[in-house]
Amino acid sequence: MPLVLSRGRVFAIVGRVPLRVRVPGRRLERTLFLIVGVCWVAAVSVGLSVLWAYENGPGDAANAPAQWPVASRLPAPHQRPALVLLLHPQCPCSHATVAELARLMTHVQDRVEAHVLFLQPRGMSESWAKSDLWQNAAAIPGVDVRLDEGGAEAQRFGGATSGETLLYDTAGRLRFNGGITGSRGHEGDNAGRSALESILGGGTSGTPSTFVFGCALFAHRDEAQVP
Repeated sequence: MPLVLSRGRVFAIVGRVPLRVRVPGRRLERTLFLIVGVCWVAAVSVGLSVLWAYENGPGDAANAPAQWPVASRLPAPHQRPALVLLLHPQCPCSHATVAELARLMTHVQDRVEAHVLFLQPRGMSESWAKSDLWQNAAAIPGVDVRLDEGGAEAQRFGGATSGETLLYDTAGRLRFNGGITGSRGHEGDNAGRSALESILGGGTSGTPSTFVFGCALFAHRDEAQVP
């Protein structure tokens, strides 16, 4: 079939009758542009939803004992309530937790014995555990910072996620467990810190537990070692 170009248009000669042949042009370009745009918007939406789910997805809750664990090497709470914070030294999300602890201690420093335990897994050096997160926690007045070798104390307190915070009263009863950030890596007012301020201020709290936002303390549960 012969083709003839006339005035920018393409014709096919069928017999002696020229028939106009439509060649894809701007309409096809617009269609492809629209398809690409829709795909891009969909990809961005999926990415944002994944990020939102990560930031707002809590870690595993602690299986905290209702009574102070007698095997713990921390001093039992007799004179003042005891706050125990479990942290992974390499967890970036926990910087917000330490910042919230600093804010909490400005209000309750003389009412609580605060202990911050940094996980030191088997085979990891002390310098690995004493990260910049350790330095930030150690700079908070009134806070006792310790290494948790093999995760023994984390296991005794049932911790699973960095940022797990527990409060025991002077009778050894669990009064609060959970996190003190509103989402992963975000500082600001949150239910956990408010609950602790209320309890330590002599009041009651309607929030005995909150979600914990942080990294897993143990990749596998058998990584914890209790001597």
